[in-house]
Amino acid sequence: MDDSRWYFAYGSNMQRATMRGRRMIEPLEVRVGRLDGYALCFDIPIGGGERGVANLAFATGRAVWGVLYLLTQQQHDHLDMTEGVPSGVYRRIQVDVDAEGTIVAAETLLSERRDPLRRPSHRYHSIVVEGAREHALPPDYVASLEALELAWDEREGAVNPPGLARR
Repeated sequence: MDDSRWYFAYGSNMQRATMRGRRMIEPLEVRVGRLDGYALCFDIPIGGGERGVANLAFATGRAVWGVLYLLTQQQHDHLDMTEGVPSGVYRRIQVDVDAEGTIVAAETLLSERRDPLRRPSHRYHSIVVEGAREHALPPDYVASLEALELAWDEREGAVNPPGLARR
């Protein structure tokens, strides 16, 4: 019985080193996709300070680009564990993702834990941007990721490290 289904990654899981290395998940198939009706935000609080991780917010007329991974049920369960689904950090939702003109039924993760003042740390931001570049997401979308305002990271003691142009 084929229990595989699609997962839409829009944050750190777009990066190959995160998905295959840290999470130890080797997808059955990979595609680029666009999720319409949502905006990317970094409003899930982590640690102290201003740091937040990726989340989705409903937003008419907006879209989030990301990576579709075809995963087995076991891989979905493992992903849920690594992303905090059992503890309520995220929950799975059903979405329709446009993969080059083909609508793909997928699951993605959404959190209700929100703090609108949160932003990505330099480290987390670098992972998300690297994942977007690795999968050749549209240049204007990658540029919008690169231009994100970064959080002060209490672990590093700095806001926007030298050499990074930020608003």
